[in-house]
Amino acid sequence: MSYRFMRVVVFFDLPTITDKDKKEYRRFRKLLIRNGFVMMQESVYVKMVLNQTVQNSVIKLLKKSRSANGLVQALIVTEKQFSNIVNIAGKFETNVVDTDERLVIL
Repeated sequence: MSYRFMRVVVFFDLPTITDKDKKEYRRFRKLLIRNGFVMMQESVYVKMVLNQTVQNSVIKLLKKSRSANGLVQALIVTEKQFSNIVNIAGKFETNVVDTDERLVIL
């Protein structure tokens, strides 16, 4: 595994009280997606970068497009550090029926 690959993890907490706030939130979120970020969880997005030059340009983009209100934080970790992430999840509940337990065939 190469140590030059890095991940930029973006955490953001933007207000969504007024319509203007909601519009700004959607704009920022769409900017992240358009620039190759993938959602890890709500308000946490991650992107792999190849080197420090790309990392600096991503940070510059985030600074340029920041919101007037709220908080945006970026954490840079190596790919090796990121691969050691531990996912701990509770019980996942959904309304989608995905079993044939009560399937009736006519």
